[in-house]
Amino acid sequence: MEASKKEPLIITDKEQMRKWSRTMRSQGKSIGLVPTMGYLHQGHISLVNEALKLTNLTVVSIYVNPGQFAPSEDLSTYPSDFHGDISKLMSVPGGVDVVFHPHNLYDYENDTKRNKNDKGACKNLEGQGEVVSCLEESGMGHETWVRVEKLENGLCGKSRPVFFRGVATVVTKLFNIVEPDVAVFGKKDYQQWRIAQRMVRDLDFSIRIIGTEILRDNDGLAMSSRNVHLSAEERRKALSISRSLLGAKSSAENGHINCRELRDSVIQAVSEAGGRIDYAEIVDQESLQAVEEISSPVVFCIAAWFGKVRLIDNIEINL
Repeated sequence: MEASKKEPLIITDKEQMRKWSRTMRSQGKSIGLVPTMGYLHQGHISLVNEALKLTNLTVVSIYVNPGQFAPSEDLSTYPSDFHGDISKLMSVPGGVDVVFHPHNLYDYENDTKRNKNDKGACKNLEGQGEVVSCLEESGMGHETWVRVEKLENGLCGKSRPVFFRGVATVVTKLFNIVEPDVAVFGKKDYQQWRIAQRMVRDLDFSIRIIGTEILRDNDGLAMSSRNVHLSAEERRKALSISRSLLGAKSSAENGHINCRELRDSVIQAVSEAGGRIDYAEIVDQESLQAVEEISSPVVFCIAAWFGKVRLIDNIEINL
């Protein structure tokens, strides 16, 4: 007999969210948080399932954060399907307790200078000499940022200089509002997961950060909300990413530990398939510093463009 679907409480107000969490904690309940930007897929559901194992109650946040998008990036076209997201969460055995879906986490009522007509769109300020996010362009008045200074610099941080500042800040805000005991992140966003771990350690958050393994479609492509923007041909070509990463891992396990040679093989395979490489780096799993030879646990991280879609993927190599 199929269990009845559990409908989550939908909370949009941050004070109401904090009140709910504190009430539950006063009753001795533990809370798990799964931060998302919505347009959920099975990768997100795997994070929810992990949270359900670890805590009494589960909160899923759905919020597209303008603070992590540069003006030239895809904030306005990031896919969304809130009703579809709720339906998917209701299908999870055990169910989600709360969906925290704030309209704007940066809407400060006492800030009279903010642009009240802003709809989340973002102008392109490239060439004006200042690196800003869509949040600053919107005129909200927010000026406090959390930075994990070393971990944010490489990999995705090179081409997206405002990204991890925005991620660390919004995750901090979510932690302060939801007050979870556990937060679950996917290892597909490997650098983001490590940054969350380091931030929690350095700032003494009493939160356990969990990283879950990458979930892939049957063809091997890492699940991502942005995959919906790939044409069938682009998707087929993008399979070169996971295939070449698997090849590099196999080579390393067979004694080929020169990182330059491994990187070159992946770059060649993805480029020949029509991808435009953003980066391909083999880095230490903890420090995210590049290594020349594999002699300890590393992760091979890659970002590449297929058409107008930027895809990221990685594979851990534990030698």
